[in-house]
Amino acid sequence: MNNLKSMSRAFILFWLSQAVSQLGSAMTSFALVIWAYKQTGSAMTVSLLTFCSYLPYVLVSFFAGAFVDRHSKKTILLVSDSIAALCTVFVFFLVRANQLSVEYVCFVNTVIGISNAFQNPASTVAVGLMVPKENLAAASGMNSFSSNLLCVVSPVLAAAILAAGGLRAILIADFSTFLADFLTLLFLIQIRETAREHKEELSVIASARDGMHFLKFHRGLLQLILCMAFMNFFSAVTYENILGPMLLARTGGNDAIYGTVSAVLGIGGIIGGLYVSLFRMPAKSIRTIGLCGALSFALGDLLMGLGQNLSVWIPAGLFASISFPLIAAAQNVILYKHVPTEMQGRVFSVRNALQYASIPCGILLGGFLADHVFEPFMQGHADLALFLQKLVGTGPGSGMAVMFLCTAVLGSLSCILCTRGNAIRTLDQ
Repeated sequence: MNNLKSMSRAFILFWLSQAVSQLGSAMTSFALVIWAYKQTGSAMTVSLLTFCSYLPYVLVSFFAGAFVDRHSKKTILLVSDSIAALCTVFVFFLVRANQLSVEYVCFVNTVIGISNAFQNPASTVAVGLMVPKENLAAASGMNSFSSNLLCVVSPVLAAAILAAGGLRAILIADFSTFLADFLTLLFLIQIRETAREHKEELSVIASARDGMHFLKFHRGLLQLILCMAFMNFFSAVTYENILGPMLLARTGGNDAIYGTVSAVLGIGGIIGGLYVSLFRMPAKSIRTIGLCGALSFALGDLLMGLGQNLSVWIPAGLFASISFPLIAAAQNVILYKHVPTEMQGRVFSVRNALQYASIPCGILLGGFLADHVFEPFMQGHADLALFLQKLVGTGPGSGMAVMFLCTAVLGSLSCILCTRGNAIRTLDQ
């Protein structure tokens, strides 16, 4: 509790303004997933929307680090927010002209993905500059709390606004949250910049090389990042990708049930975020990551696949998400501890590229498997299909449910195995 009292005013304002901006973005994302799936009825379409956000983010992240290290973090955040706002305005006028298409949404997501490649490492470094090292775990918990609170609030607000004013009203609300965040950051928040020891500008190649060179000689950190990449991959195959289509397919397109499960995922994250913010983290960070990740996959994905109604999907969402803030906080504590401040932009950018590179792969694979492998297979009469139908039921969405059973097994095993390496375990010492 004392950690929260010692947080700086600048960080509190920064945290609140970012949460407000993320609320608008989350509502728009939720609304566009529903719009895209109802337009096409294809899980692959939803996958493509997410893929177009992550792929440019991963590619640009390799080279954004030196730029973040050498330039004002506040300016980068302001410009990134402005680019996202312009994308919202663009979509608004497309909707108004009745010209919105999946292709346009993919283009907008690509632009936002590039912008986020600069924004996310700048935000991460800014937090490290505003918060004392002993309070970094609490700061991570606060970020997890706010982001998961948005998972609860944004579907409810988005559904209400959609019913009252349609997609255009969602976009207006999104732009309003941008203005609140932009003005707060511009006039009320000061971010201390690190001293620049070298005047020469690093090339994009040198930036990526510096970050990779650092990780090459800190193999425990590299193994940690790759471990998180495996976790992200299996999560992308299902939760980041086909959760919405599966719930919509299994409930006859019921937006309320999809919104409820999305909200429950947020509630689980809120519980985990509050724990991280208010109580001391376990001393063994790597052990925490492995155990929490394994339990999340084993319990959350298993129940999500077996369930056919909210009575099972609600506890599944809680089991799946409650450990996310602990995993994020444990990783952040390790990274801030082992990476010098002047290197954080480059290392965090390379971290983002490596750690999230598996997400677009999982997204495309998940969409393809859902539409072309598991869904057709579960509509057949093979012995294995008949056996699986006894577990997950029949009809549209049953194939995607089986995919959750697969990630329950593979995801939990990857968490256990990846955190048992000698180099990664030394990070706990």
